[in-house]
Amino acid sequence: MARAIWTGVVSFGLVSVPVGLYSATEDHTIHFHQLQRGTADRIRNRRVNERTGDEVDTSNIVKGYQVSKGEYIVVEPDELDEIAQGRSQTIDITDFVDLEEIEPVYFDRTYYVAPRGKEYTKVYELLRAALAQSNRVGIATFVMRGKQYLTALRAEDKVLVLQTLRWADEVRDPYEELPELPTGRAGKGKELDMALQLVDSLSGPWEPSRYRDTYQKKVRELVEAKAEGREIAAAEEAPVATNVVDLMQALQGSIDQARGGPKKSSGRKPKQSQPGRKTAQRPAAKTAKKAATRKAPSPTGRASADSRDQRGPGKRELRQLSKAELYQRATEHDVPGRSKMSREELVVALAHAGQRRKKSAA
Repeated sequence: MARAIWTGVVSFGLVSVPVGLYSATEDHTIHFHQLQRGTADRIRNRRVNERTGDEVDTSNIVKGYQVSKGEYIVVEPDELDEIAQGRSQTIDITDFVDLEEIEPVYFDRTYYVAPRGKEYTKVYELLRAALAQSNRVGIATFVMRGKQYLTALRAEDKVLVLQTLRWADEVRDPYEELPELPTGRAGKGKELDMALQLVDSLSGPWEPSRYRDTYQKKVRELVEAKAEGREIAAAEEAPVATNVVDLMQALQGSIDQARGGPKKSSGRKPKQSQPGRKTAQRPAAKTAKKAATRKAPSPTGRASADSRDQRGPGKRELRQLSKAELYQRATEHDVPGRSKMSREELVVALAHAGQRRKKSAA
């Protein structure tokens, strides 16, 4: 069982619950020791006095803030603990905000929060359920290991999760830091339609177990091969950047390749930057969904047999097509909102478009 890396109290308003903080992730990286080339001698890091070269015990090391060359303000470890007195034992929630409002770049490390005893589970679950139903997170600060953290406390199934956040002055402005950014004219027209078609073709449910760290696997294979005196093939070179002239051809080739791949779950999932986040349904998709459920009622409350016969064959034929093919037809017939529709919504929209064409022809 995991050990708590921090214990204290979560406080919201006048309500407090004693909790422990546990690491939510673990590192699977293959670690190497440093050796001197040609020997089996380990290379170790030591704390040494820069002037004398003598090794210094940890108990004799203090912190120093440089104010000028060779001049320092010395701070003892106990002095840092004293200025954080009380706060180092409390996760003090000051605000509740919508989870969607926090940009992903602010999130850092993730921890599980657990009550420290059965007698505290009721208050713990009360806070978890309130966060879950409101889809909000508690913004709090606390001190751990000599550092203050800004955090977001959010709810998952049966557990509270604490995610440390970067402070505002730690997040760089991309418009100031990045050398090149696209203009507003880029990413439009038929190229965008094809890019959206490719995204839909490759869409599927989030299944984290499907993904593997292939680099660590290659590292392990390299170590095993060297131990057995075998050679291992070098990795393939990175693909060449797509030329703007060949962009349409590359997009079409990607779509064709996606059609021949394994069948994906139909429909585009709502965009989520963090787990547990709710996303409002887009208006165009809502309109298409209403159209999908709309039926002409007969006096008995059901659609007539004639109307079913008129709609059925068209839809049955359309349902035999892939989503990419449906999207292509929707593009040809200029179906509004097609880039936001699921596969079934495209079927319904195309069927209605066909009925409108028949009426106009008659």
